[in-house]
Amino acid sequence: MISHDTPCRVKIFCRSFDLRLYRMSSALYASMGIPVVRLTDQKADGYFYTMLADTSCDVAVNVDEDAFVVSPERVMRLVRFVVDNGYANAGCPDGGGACPRSGNPIVTNPFFNVFNLKLIREKFSVEAVRAYRYELHRPQLEAAFPVERLQTRYDFSRTDYEPYYPFMLWLAGNFKTLYLPSHQHSDGITTILCDVDDVPICLHTWFARFYSTPTWIVNLFQKGMGTQRARINDVIHEAYTQRAMSLPVFGWTDRLQFVADRLVRWLIKIPQRIMGWPRKWRRWYLRHRQAAALSDGQGGQA
Repeated sequence: MISHDTPCRVKIFCRSFDLRLYRMSSALYASMGIPVVRLTDQKADGYFYTMLADTSCDVAVNVDEDAFVVSPERVMRLVRFVVDNGYANAGCPDGGGACPRSGNPIVTNPFFNVFNLKLIREKFSVEAVRAYRYELHRPQLEAAFPVERLQTRYDFSRTDYEPYYPFMLWLAGNFKTLYLPSHQHSDGITTILCDVDDVPICLHTWFARFYSTPTWIVNLFQKGMGTQRARINDVIHEAYTQRAMSLPVFGWTDRLQFVADRLVRWLIKIPQRIMGWPRKWRRWYLRHRQAAALSDGQGGQA
C-alpha cells in the first residue's frame, strides 16, 4: 500500500468493456490501497456523471482499461498537486500532444484524468453543461492554453468530436485544467502520459476495442487494425517489467468469465449503438451542411 497524506477521499474509476484487459490493468494500481470501481456499459459522457454522483469520493482517478500505470506513487503525487493547486482536472490534451488524434486541446482525452470532484460539484449541473457556449469563451481559453503542449495537429474550433466534449469544454471554462505532457511510444501509437515533472505515469495503448476481436473480423471492418492485440500485449509486458511485477496467470475459470462477460457487454452495447445512430447521423448532416455553406460562401466571394 502506498502511503499518502492527501486530505481527501480518492477512488479509481475504470471504464471497462473487456474483463481480461481490466484485470491486467487494475493489477498495476491495486497496490495504491484505494477503492477501485469498474464502470461498464457507460455512455461516452455518462460516466463522468456517475463519478460526480458518488458522494463518497472527493477525487477520481479516471483510468481506461488500456492505460497501464507505471508509477502509482507519482499518480498519488499528481492527486495531491491537483488538490493543493485548485485544479479541477488533469489530463492529456485531445490534440497537439502525443494522442494519435487532432481534436480540441482544450479537452482532455479521458483515457486518464484526475478529477477534483469536490470542486467540480460546486458548479456542476447537466443544465449548466448544456447551456455553456464554448465559442464565447474560446478566445480566452485559447490564449491561456500552454503553447508547449501544442506539438502535433489540433483544432481549437472542434466542439463535437466526441460526446464528452460539451462536459470537458464546460469544465475548462469554469475551472483550472492541468494539461499534462505526453510522448509517443516507439510503437508509433501508444501514448506515454507524464506528470508535471515529465516523468511517465501510464502507457495508453489505444484501440482496446480490437483487443479481443479476431484479427480477420477486425480487418473485415477496419483494414489494418487486426494486429492491435499483439502490440497491446507488448505494452502490457513493458509496463509489468517497469514495475518489476509478474504478469497475471489466468486459468480456465478466468477464461470462461472473460467470455461470459464479453457476451454480456456486447448484448448491452449493440442496442446502445443502434440508439445512438440518429444522433450520429444528425451530427454528420450538420457538419456536412456547414461545410457546404462555407464552400458556397467562399465561391460567392471568388
